[in-house]
Amino acid sequence: MATSIEPWLRGPVAGVDPYLQPAAHALLQASEDIERAARDLTPDELWVRPAGAASMGFHLRHVAGSIDRLLTYARGSSLSDAQRAVIATERVPGDPPPDAATLIRDTQAAMARAIDVLRATPRDTLLEPRAVGRKALPSTVIGLLCHVAEHTQRHVGQCIVTSKVVRAWR
Repeated sequence: MATSIEPWLRGPVAGVDPYLQPAAHALLQASEDIERAARDLTPDELWVRPAGAASMGFHLRHVAGSIDRLLTYARGSSLSDAQRAVIATERVPGDPPPDAATLIRDTQAAMARAIDVLRATPRDTLLEPRAVGRKALPSTVIGLLCHVAEHTQRHVGQCIVTSKVVRAWR
């Protein structure tokens, strides 16, 4: 299928329940968008913070980490110490900072895992209650799965804008 056609217009995502199709389509769109937004940026460009805004590197790491955390809650589990520790590293480039291919690969892999979770989620579990965070705030399986897609798209949108700013500075 031509990539100029957005995922939501390409038909159903194989194996995903119709109720979860919008989330799957949003994740597929985000996966394609980050490829275009980040693929040719240098590590320095990925970690620059234009006007104090968050870097592309942060957004990409945060997408991957937040997907993992939200899917943990959707399973009915609590975050591990390792998952909590990742939060603190999302803003730090590292030495050396990862290149675009690495960040894209890691982020797209997290999105693919999320789509696999959508495929494996039985419809009769969608309204099951789930607790989020240390305060155990109320949500549901479908609420968390939809938030995975919505939250991912929000950060990918920020990546798109930031990449345009960074490219204009070249």
